Amino acid sequence: MKKIISILIVCCLMFGTLTACSSNKGSDNSPTPQPSTDGTTVEATATTAPEEIVDGKFTETRQITVEVYDRGNDGGSKPEDNFYTNYIKEGMLRDHNVEVTFVPVPRWTEVEQINNLLASGTAPDVCVTYDYSTIQTYAGMGGVTDLSTYVVDNKELLPNLWSWLGETNINWDKNPTYGTIWALEAKLAVLNRVNTFVREDWLKKLNIAEPTSIEEFEAMLKAFKDNASTLLGADADKMVPFSISFDVGWRADHLLSAFVPNDITDKDYYVNGFDDRKLLLPGVKDGVKTLNKWYNDGLIWKDFALYGAGDTTEDSMMKAGYVGAFIHNWDYPYRNGEDSIQSNLARLVGPDAGFIAIEPFKNDAGVYRKFLSGPVDRKVFFPTTNDEPVASLMYLDWISQPENRQFLQIGEEGVTHETQADGAIKTIASTGDTIMNSPNNIDYTITCNGLDLGDPDLTVRSIAQGYAGIDSRFIEKAFAISPKDGRIGQNVKVGAIKAEEGMGPALSAKRDTIYDQAVVAPADQFDSVFDSGLNDYLSTGGQAIIDERKAAWEKTFGDVTALPAE
Repeated sequence: MKKIISILIVCCLMFGTLTACSSNKGSDNSPTPQPSTDGTTVEATATTAPEEIVDGKFTETRQITVEVYDRGNDGGSKPEDNFYTNYIKEGMLRDHNVEVTFVPVPRWTEVEQINNLLASGTAPDVCVTYDYSTIQTYAGMGGVTDLSTYVVDNKELLPNLWSWLGETNINWDKNPTYGTIWALEAKLAVLNRVNTFVREDWLKKLNIAEPTSIEEFEAMLKAFKDNASTLLGADADKMVPFSISFDVGWRADHLLSAFVPNDITDKDYYVNGFDDRKLLLPGVKDGVKTLNKWYNDGLIWKDFALYGAGDTTEDSMMKAGYVGAFIHNWDYPYRNGEDSIQSNLARLVGPDAGFIAIEPFKNDAGVYRKFLSGPVDRKVFFPTTNDEPVASLMYLDWISQPENRQFLQIGEEGVTHETQADGAIKTIASTGDTIMNSPNNIDYTITCNGLDLGDPDLTVRSIAQGYAGIDSRFIEKAFAISPKDGRIGQNVKVGAIKAEEGMGPALSAKRDTIYDQAVVAPADQFDSVFDSGLNDYLSTGGQAIIDERKAAWEKTFGDVTALPAE
């Protein structure tokens, strides 16, 4: 069956590629693919005839399709048709004579959906994903466009893209041997990742200081459980001291990171750190064992593993006031304006009810270590069915232009924001067509994740004002804690790891299962459950990736275990 599916995928890709070649628009001088020494294809040329573009505009109208995430937000707008998509469409047609059509892809199953679209030859011209292994897989099958020549030969047409992403992000994924670039890395403007949150009003009610260690955090959770009647009254049976989701690796990130040795080498972090939920890093098993203890002590939401991606059950519990603590995206309880967790708590429980960020998880060196990403985010790529690569790059340039990017991030004066006396931008809760389905419209600013207003001080002050109805002190504290003591990821340039191709979704699913089953296992079965799951993970692709990464590191760096400072 696997062989049959593989054959079908290849056939679909070949058909899609032939279709794209036969429907080439205008005289775009599309490059002729040339075989490369790594078995993929490299674009020979990537130029557009000068007469086709005059003053930055195509002389004949071009059409492109662009992926946009559909988050299924209650009260949100249609992601492919709203105030912001119209702004982009009008601007691209006006400035470049390019018609843009948005193609919605479900956010929480985006990897599977992109796989399906690529396999069928129906992917949008401009695709975006967090999963680089998917891109590698289809690149190896001839289904992804090599952008290396395009971004260089058309550099004069792309001043904003080059200025915003720079050499670092444009060349982040450049193969050091063959020079191929299968994707451009969006810029992570704000490195904040996650935070640990607790009910500030519960701490005050029980006269508990903010915990500053794992032991104090556990004692706090026990106090929440033991005082459920005091904190929740008639709803005491709904008490959830600590909440996580099926995605344990993300939702327990700061706790798990605290168990990773502070002196882990760059080599070990690279070799074993390909799973972004830290499954293979030393010490993480002990962190999961702590979660298992808490679960068996009744301190963790007992049904957490039953609800998949996109489910709102947990959020509803938080809004209703039943949850005492959780780890999540650095600003999670403050998002979504009037429908934020914080705003709902204030309405339902009282004005003093709410979550505040804390720092309770020290590692073996007494450091509140956070493992942060490099300055990269989503990966933007073009399938080979894209017969308008230059127009597509001009699209990326247009949304990277400061004025356009900033308008998409903050919206319209008096409608979605107001300017304070000091110049800071304060968000206004919006509804209808102008509502933002994602924070700062990151689903449209796909070359940028995080607010950037050109001035760092102004940006930070505006971030603190960027949550309608939320006291800025909560944002300021969360913003400061999230990157503190951070270890920023570096670009390890050793070339593509073939063993990773196509393994992303399968290994991620196995990882989630390992974490979930290990957390809920009876205490005396924890080791066997965790170890058997890990062995399965390693035998079905994980170990091959480790081995290839180790070999690639040693081939490139020899006996060196630390990367040079960037």
